[in-house]
Amino acid sequence: MIGVAVRPHEREAAAEFFQLFKTAWEFCRAGVHYDVVLCTGDDLENFDAGLVIVFDGNHTRFDKEENFLPRSLPAGQIVSDEGRKIPIYGDRVIFPDSKCDLARDLEEQASICVLIRRGSQRILRVGYNLFGEVRFLLTAGQPAANASIPALDEHIAELRNWITLSGFTISEIPPIPAGFDSIACLTHDLDHPIFRTHGLDHTMIGFLYRATAGTIFNVIKGKRAWTHLGSNFAAALKAPLIHLGLGKDLWSGFDRYLELEGEAGSTFFVIPEPGYPGKTMEGAAPALRASRYDPKQISSQLATLISAKREIGVHGIDAWLSEEDGKRERGKVAEYLREDETGVRMHWLFWDRFSPERLEAAGFSYDSTFGYCETVGYRAGTSQAYRPFGVERLLELPLIVMDTALFYPGYLGLSEKEAAKVVSKLFDDIAQFGGALTINWHDRSIAPERLWDAFYVWLLANLRERKAWMPNAGQAVAWFRKRRETHFGAPIADIDEKHTEKIISELPGLKIRIHQPRSSSLETAVAARQSARYVESRFDTSIFSKV
Repeated sequence: MIGVAVRPHEREAAAEFFQLFKTAWEFCRAGVHYDVVLCTGDDLENFDAGLVIVFDGNHTRFDKEENFLPRSLPAGQIVSDEGRKIPIYGDRVIFPDSKCDLARDLEEQASICVLIRRGSQRILRVGYNLFGEVRFLLTAGQPAANASIPALDEHIAELRNWITLSGFTISEIPPIPAGFDSIACLTHDLDHPIFRTHGLDHTMIGFLYRATAGTIFNVIKGKRAWTHLGSNFAAALKAPLIHLGLGKDLWSGFDRYLELEGEAGSTFFVIPEPGYPGKTMEGAAPALRASRYDPKQISSQLATLISAKREIGVHGIDAWLSEEDGKRERGKVAEYLREDETGVRMHWLFWDRFSPERLEAAGFSYDSTFGYCETVGYRAGTSQAYRPFGVERLLELPLIVMDTALFYPGYLGLSEKEAAKVVSKLFDDIAQFGGALTINWHDRSIAPERLWDAFYVWLLANLRERKAWMPNAGQAVAWFRKRRETHFGAPIADIDEKHTEKIISELPGLKIRIHQPRSSSLETAVAARQSARYVESRFDTSIFSKV
């Protein structure tokens, strides 16, 4: 059991951290023995624990009492004893005289930890505030420069490493469903589902340019296949016929997505109203943000998607700004939405730190906006669904991969070969840490002029090969919610009846992972350490209870 003793304003971040690191823990109670205690603050109480880990990015009274002589540094990167790089966004201190090699500052090459013994108890002083890092990651998020680092997942791995090196066993419910090796959520933003609604507007001019001159340039640069040249030129020539109603709509790719995805689930986010670009915090949003279709124009396609067990969500315009806007936009597509898990993703990923509260008040149960437009990776430092601060039920399903971020020249501008390397690293992260690889492939991305269908096929094949569970976003959120509602304790006996059928019939089970103590200790040289080991078994109701 882990005990947690933190300042009052850190309790919410600590509680959310242990929803992501799903293991046995509680806020410290007097007279209780703990294997490990995590604490912050200036006063180190006389905890009854084998290992006490003190997190603080500033000088403390404890440092003075022990004559540690820390030195303050601004935000930067540290390197763990196993070579993992972890960015630190808050204040931090280093201990130049420390012999502890658990974590070192990347630039200064000095330890960020110091380890002492008090009788049988070990005290590990760590020079940053773990729960301050959690709050930053889940609120502001990482800059794009660090997008490739799952920083929050790395913090979980680091803490687990320290505990097992101290000789303790850690049991946890990993964020990986029983019977699968990972989770992948396929999502589609419906920005341009009808070719004919675009006259000679900015979208159509961009299409014609990228289908002709843009394709030529990309073929010369090696970022496009020669076959794309013929397909895109043909599409450009067909454009007038399509506008006259004499050709098939190029961008109506609903059936093609159903064909490619097969039995996998997926979620389609629908813009609620045409011709309205929405607002920013400063005023009107750019006119280019407005869509050119009404949901009623694709009602038959949406019905087909629902009959194929796909999910419909709201691609919001102003829902991020106010409860009233959220309710209005939700109401415009309400007939297509599920009642149990109702999702939203903001158009152009507009968002601020108060958006989760507004979206929850508007009736949404999950959001999938928190991600990057310009790159791919972990804005929240994790791919797990988490509860943003200030809400009661709404969960955030972070967006990890977006097609335009991979391929558009103004963003990463990768070739398909380069993109495969980037995405493969994300595959490996999800396999290692768990969570969900949430992918956004826009409606027109498998059509000319983008022609990113071959890469999407590659994505799907790799996910199937890696034994990924591919639910729609609402199902993934429901599974994470199920995991959040369990904890180590008394036998389960009181699951709400209304949730029982969903938990048993629709969603994969949970599994238990027991991490074994390492044969060496925190003080032992890195080279002598035994590698991490764990055993795993399926969900057992006898050791879980519902919160």
